[in-house]
Amino acid sequence: MVLAGLALCSSYSYSEQVFGVTNNAADFGYNWVMSQILPQQAGLQVNNVFYRYTTIKNAEDEMVVSVQNENAQGDGYIFREVDDWTGLPGNTITKNIPMPLVDINYWGDGSIEVQGKGEVTDPLVVYSYQYDPCFDPQSSPDCPGYRSPYIPEVVIPDVIDPLQEDYIQEELDRKAQLKATQEEEEERRQRRRIIVVIEEEDERLETLLGIERENEYSIEQTVLHNNLVALNGLPTSYTYSIDGGAYEDTVVLKDGKLPDNRSALRVNLAQDIKYQALVNLQYAK
Repeated sequence: MVLAGLALCSSYSYSEQVFGVTNNAADFGYNWVMSQILPQQAGLQVNNVFYRYTTIKNAEDEMVVSVQNENAQGDGYIFREVDDWTGLPGNTITKNIPMPLVDINYWGDGSIEVQGKGEVTDPLVVYSYQYDPCFDPQSSPDCPGYRSPYIPEVVIPDVIDPLQEDYIQEELDRKAQLKATQEEEEERRQRRRIIVVIEEEDERLETLLGIERENEYSIEQTVLHNNLVALNGLPTSYTYSIDGGAYEDTVVLKDGKLPDNRSALRVNLAQDIKYQALVNLQYAK
């Protein structure tokens, strides 16, 4: 018996349907999991349930066999077929139950249930199904209505060498030129300060020495004086005045004549003789 309220019909109209049947759901026992039986295809619908089994029992024994599937979306069963074997001998039964295209999402676990005395052997339970391969248009580019997946465009910025940008290079050149100009200006200021110091020192020395700059000879003296100062060759007393006065002559010459110094003549003569001897030795063979 199929629950009428849960037997959902679909009105999809596709140009091409895929039909198929499952393997025997009861191959490994009286209970099975439908996710392992039906292909997990979106939009799949079951359109038929076929089953067969054999009972072993005594005719007088009560026995009820149910082939069923639970409702995966609620309580009860989405499919259930009940066979009453009470008062019947054991036999084989085959049934083909059409289904009104029940969606795959409603098919819960299946089973064969036995109540009373007896045994079920050689069970066979097969589901037939159909589906539209383009139930989800995105399942294949060949489906009507397929849309290419949106893939955000990843923009990778170009790696730019700043030195290759004209405006940056111009700015670097401008800063380099400004720095060079500043260094030249600072160097000129240093030279001017040195010249001023030298001129001030020259004026101070000229004032101390009483040298007139207009006189050409005085200018040469200034240069010589500056060199002596630089070499520490100018005596300290050179810049100081010595107090003094007039000294009267006290030497009185008799007869107005200064006599010859005979000792000096002897010394000079001895020195001349020694010098001549040295000269003669230089040319001696």
